[in-house]
Amino acid sequence: MRCILWVMTSSSIKRTNINLDRNLVDAAAAVLGTVQTTETVHAALREVIARASRERLAERDFPNLSPAALDAMRRGRMLA
Repeated sequence: MRCILWVMTSSSIKRTNINLDRNLVDAAAAVLGTVQTTETVHAALREVIARASRERLAERDFPNLSPAALDAMRRGRMLA
């Protein structure tokens, strides 16, 4: 399958041609709940980024993490 893909970033959209395996696109769309190819690719890219963020977070060391410390962090976020 040949696809014209619009890649959106915070400041631009890039148009590119890529060759995609239809079976992979269909399988990803089913998992992600998307319909259009571009939508599927964007969702898959977001998932890869989110997974990398979770992996980085899991590697961090939180030696002083307690319920009180969590409450303090959450209060700071709610004020922002």
